[in-house]
Amino acid sequence: MWRADHPAPDAPAPDAPAPAGSPTLRIPLPTGYGRRKSLRAADVVCRIVAPAELPAGDSPSLRAWRSLIDDPTAAVALPAAAHAVLNEAGDAVVSSAHSLDVFARTARAAAELHAELRDYQLRGVTWLDEVCAEGGGVLADEMGLGNTLQTIAHLVHADRGPALVVCPTGLVTNWLREIGRWAPNLPAVDYRGGTLPELPDGTSVVVTGYPTLRGHTAALTEKSWATVVFDEAQALKNSRTQVSRAARALAADARIALTGTPVENNLDELWALLNLVAPAAFGNRALFRRRYAAPVQSGSAEARSRMRDAISGHVLRRTKADVAAGLGPKIAVDVECDLTEEQARLYDAVLDAADAEGFGTGMARRGAILTALTRLKQICNHPALAGARRGAGTLSGRSGKLDVCTDMVETNLAAGSPTVVFTQYRQTGDLLAAHFAATIGEPVPFLHGGLSRAERDRIVDDYQGGRGSGVLIASLKAAGTGLTLTRAADVIHFDRWWNPAVESQATDRVHRIGQDRVVTVTTLTSAGTLEEHIAAMHARKSALDLDADAGALAVLTELSDERLLAVLRRSRSESASGMETA
Repeated sequence: MWRADHPAPDAPAPDAPAPAGSPTLRIPLPTGYGRRKSLRAADVVCRIVAPAELPAGDSPSLRAWRSLIDDPTAAVALPAAAHAVLNEAGDAVVSSAHSLDVFARTARAAAELHAELRDYQLRGVTWLDEVCAEGGGVLADEMGLGNTLQTIAHLVHADRGPALVVCPTGLVTNWLREIGRWAPNLPAVDYRGGTLPELPDGTSVVVTGYPTLRGHTAALTEKSWATVVFDEAQALKNSRTQVSRAARALAADARIALTGTPVENNLDELWALLNLVAPAAFGNRALFRRRYAAPVQSGSAEARSRMRDAISGHVLRRTKADVAAGLGPKIAVDVECDLTEEQARLYDAVLDAADAEGFGTGMARRGAILTALTRLKQICNHPALAGARRGAGTLSGRSGKLDVCTDMVETNLAAGSPTVVFTQYRQTGDLLAAHFAATIGEPVPFLHGGLSRAERDRIVDDYQGGRGSGVLIASLKAAGTGLTLTRAADVIHFDRWWNPAVESQATDRVHRIGQDRVVTVTTLTSAGTLEEHIAAMHARKSALDLDADAGALAVLTELSDERLLAVLRRSRSESASGMETA
């Protein structure tokens, strides 16, 4: 909702730039007098508010919106100032009828959905309802704004029938858990190949990874899906790859692409996503290149406006700055990553050896347990940290967590969002720094306790000064106090520490005085492992009652061998064998 009945006395002139960070809307404003009177497009600084935050006042547009808030079905005539936002091309405005329809749809969704969604997320759900009725669209909200939640809410709200979610392999379990959290009555299954399970009538969800889509295309294309969702859809940016061809071969009434970076390198990637979700409108790559990509690349502002206007009905993109009024200063995002087969094999081997040999007694028992826990946590990070070798320099594809983290870092950098990645282990930090440097082609510093004070100061000064790649790897404890890292607005905790206060102290290096943006804090957890036990301890706040990290470990060391092994065993879902209610 916006208000601009007339420019405020201190509003900038139509051609004056808005203050940095201020949301603006492009609206037609009157200019001239008498016969010379006309309208001209102007970017006007606005305050975007939720319905409950509509400011006091008695202008015609405020009265109209207040009436609609009280009764969304009321017959209200909106004055132009209440709806007339210009399109990108500047040759049309949002109509009163469309504004009323959007408001009514969103109000109905708020009443029908039994979930605590923010206002912009409710609009995302109704937008998905609208575009999926026409074949699909690209939900391109910035990372941390809840693309997964909005999509799950849409699947429940639309109730269209069986849905297929395709995502990076490391996020399959995360999707199943999020469905279980937000839509516990929605049947969901993990598909890893073979014959598709029988699906119940009505809406249900099959979740699979991109490699499974590529390797089992025939099974997945035999079924007609009501909705297909492609998470981290930048994986399909090259339309000529095998996985992209498999994605296009899926029979679906509607397709949804989710991505925080619809364009990473060039506009061909945007065309690939648009062609995936709206092939009728964007079927000709050569035409898209000639009409939009080539002139935009040449610097044509007019072509950029035309392109944005052309895709506006198929792409919804909100940034944290756009919806900051509906956000707190910090967003917490928990992401569960699947182990790879190599990780699972090594993880189980450690526990099998402990089962056969026992943990011992007395003081030696505590040391043996700590050694086993450390090894399990390192395996969750990457098999190479546990001594597993598979080809010189081969890191990608071996750790679900590393692959997910790499996607996040690349997405953030593409969006111009510097990132700090925290880890508790020196070896993990060295691995991450080397891997990200090789991935992005620039050196990535690692801030840890083994550096001299001068080296640490140089790394922090360079990072805060905007020099370097924008990625910083930091030791959880070495960077936990006394530092300011407010250049970043994205924090990733690569592994879990026993005491959540230590993680919070590290996060506060970014989320502190001097930070003028919403901070997204993403915590990665390996699903079905020891890390889930640590996450559960955090959720129960038991660790907060402990004076030292050692106290949290004592909770485990006091268990019997049998009980401890039961806690540490992988608790992976058996859903691949059939349908379950998530």
